[in-house]
Amino acid sequence: MIELIRRGLGDIKPYEPGRPIELVEKELGITEAIKLASNESPYGPFPQVIEAMKKSLAAVNRYPDGGSTFLKEKIADKLGVSASTVVVGQGSNELLRLLANVLLNPGDEAVMANPSFIVYPTVVKLMLGKIVEVPLKDHRHDLEAMAGSITEKTKIVFICNPNNPTGTIVKKDEVDRFMESIPENVAVVFDEAYSELVRDDSYPNGMDYINGKSPVVVLRTFSKVHGLAGLRIGYGVAPEFIVEAINKVREPFNVTSVGQAGAICSLDCDTEVEERSRLNSEGLAYLYKEFDRLGLNYVPSHANFVLVNIGIDDREASNMLMKKGVIVRSGGIFGYPNRLRVTVGTPEENKRFIKELEYILKISVV
Repeated sequence: MIELIRRGLGDIKPYEPGRPIELVEKELGITEAIKLASNESPYGPFPQVIEAMKKSLAAVNRYPDGGSTFLKEKIADKLGVSASTVVVGQGSNELLRLLANVLLNPGDEAVMANPSFIVYPTVVKLMLGKIVEVPLKDHRHDLEAMAGSITEKTKIVFICNPNNPTGTIVKKDEVDRFMESIPENVAVVFDEAYSELVRDDSYPNGMDYINGKSPVVVLRTFSKVHGLAGLRIGYGVAPEFIVEAINKVREPFNVTSVGQAGAICSLDCDTEVEERSRLNSEGLAYLYKEFDRLGLNYVPSHANFVLVNIGIDDREASNMLMKKGVIVRSGGIFGYPNRLRVTVGTPEENKRFIKELEYILKISVV
């Protein structure tokens, strides 16, 4: 009966998420496991956000506002754009799928870096589009090569900035030159899930390239520094004609009322966001210092994770760490064998990760 399945799905592999803490503890019979695998915030929602979400619980017998009206107005006001250019979804993942739904016809091309966020090729394949992957250069997007890969069939270019899984960024002067070479009928999607964590003055703001004419889309999320990953809520800014098309195909009530309440409140937490960004920077500095001590090469990151070369089999190492209650990501699934992608945790979690990593490195050498 396989012929009943839609053409094109056979080439799509299911997304492989980081394993939940509760499941790992149950399977291995351990307690106090820590998860440093999915680039979540280790600190949870801001206290005032929790209170806002609690207040919203009394009305969950009602469907949420299907248009996320107040949240879109809040986002629009914060970014200085019209609410008609804002779209909200179940994390930026849903928005990526919706963009592919409304922009790609079978055979249309989408240009992306490789390796980059693994959802990009999935949504392109779903629409029977053609994936055009451009290898990273020194772990960074090669924007010049990406621009050179654009053809008359190209409909979308994805730029993950900072890039996942490397944590690298492309800088403003590079993006400026890139945008000057892009045809007007090609949509450029800036995926800025980790933008609030970047502490580099050369980092470009994707919003600067939205001019009302070019089909530029900027995607952001509440899943990272805001600590709302479990609510699955992200947003995008795009030309009105793209937003109107997305509204034709998205689910009617795609964002929960609790999620909307939490996101609205979280948008007022600029001081808290800056503090989380600072803590993340300190966590990265600690990991770098320990990697240097252990003689391990790593890719300097602008996000809340770091890719480190441990010099041994990454799957074996991640399994050994999991048995010790430390959940990380194997680099092999991203095309980086012998590497781990580890999320920055709390200071205590970072120290525990280093302790267990040092242990398995020692026994692997013996």
